[in-house]
Amino acid sequence: METLLLFLLMIVLIATSLPIGIALGLATAIMLHFTTNIDLIMIAQKSFSSLDSFPLLAIPFFILAGALMSYGGISRRLVALAESLVGFIIGGLAMVTVMACMFFAAISGSGPATVSAIGSFMIPAMKERNYDAGFAAALTAAAGTIGVIIPPSIPFVLYSIVSGTSVGDLFMAGVIPGIIIGLLLMGNCYLIARKKGYMGEKRENLVSTGKAFREAFWALLVPVIILGGIYGGIFTPTEAAVVAVVYSVFIGVFVYRELTMKTLYEALKDAVLVNGATSFMVGFSMAFAAYLAMAQIPAKLGAWLGGFSTEAVIILLLLNFVLLVIGCFVDNIAAVIILTPILLPVVTRFGVDPVHFGVIITVNLAIGFVTPPYGINLFVASAVSGESIETISKNILPFVISMGIALLMITFIPSLSLGLVQLLR
Repeated sequence: METLLLFLLMIVLIATSLPIGIALGLATAIMLHFTTNIDLIMIAQKSFSSLDSFPLLAIPFFILAGALMSYGGISRRLVALAESLVGFIIGGLAMVTVMACMFFAAISGSGPATVSAIGSFMIPAMKERNYDAGFAAALTAAAGTIGVIIPPSIPFVLYSIVSGTSVGDLFMAGVIPGIIIGLLLMGNCYLIARKKGYMGEKRENLVSTGKAFREAFWALLVPVIILGGIYGGIFTPTEAAVVAVVYSVFIGVFVYRELTMKTLYEALKDAVLVNGATSFMVGFSMAFAAYLAMAQIPAKLGAWLGGFSTEAVIILLLLNFVLLVIGCFVDNIAAVIILTPILLPVVTRFGVDPVHFGVIITVNLAIGFVTPPYGINLFVASAVSGESIETISKNILPFVISMGIALLMITFIPSLSLGLVQLLR
């Protein structure tokens, strides 16, 4: 009964357009007041103690590093490199968009940031080459989801904190799934381009490709530094985030010379705004998770799901469906924090590795970035392109299908997520 009341309460509060953080805190307070004798001061205690976390510091620093890279001229150079590599293929500019998003994902850790950074260049470029504007915006929104899968990834950091799983393992586990999603999106681009007559650009010679690679070289070093430093035992994930910030400032100021005092201020402002909202959600989410544990809701949910089937395949299919629906209505960050303590004990009972499940839940919720009504990537793509949400939503379906195929592959072929992790352990 408590489980049903809690979820009904959450649905009602979110439906009233309350910010997710406030909805979480209010739901926790109401349930504590009416179902327990615990003082409401517990919410404040849990919220503040959860934010007093060294691993959690990685989030603001990765957010800041992504903002600095965006303002420091990185996006344009990554687009140029992608264009020199795949721009000549049928639907070349569309493939450039996907590849550039994959490159930028290895820097930003954020889906909306990837859409904004790459879309501001590629959507106008595709429009100029007579690509359908709705297609261009939808593709950029879909490709931007890779921003939370290829490391570094902010949802992976949060999942690690909530689940106690290694951030380094999660980062490595996201590499191949992110590449698979990118390749499937590029394949979709090719099929649509052949049908609509979107031809490739002039093929670059080796000299031009070499120049583009040299220009983007410093940006491409970021994931090498982050992952290499973590797995080499040189620094922790949090320290890696700080290194990424220092490195971003260095190349933005001294190498590319595009990071000025004005753009530095803008990057800092963007990072503060995003981190403020994120920290607010994280604090109340941890108090919410504490109530879930006290009420034994994960155990009750596990028993309920066990009544459906004892087969892991059926349970994973059911959870994928539930997560896809939730992703349509709840922010990725909030959903990871809310759902991980509920679902992780359930899936581990069926033999699912916690690292593998971290990738599954992140990919599911990433698809929610491009599914109405919440779909934050749709809103960012709409703002960048000037196209309506309705137009973009009509064009997004083929890309959602591609991502759904990738999700099934990632769910039922664990080695796609765990192969690199096991290789490097």
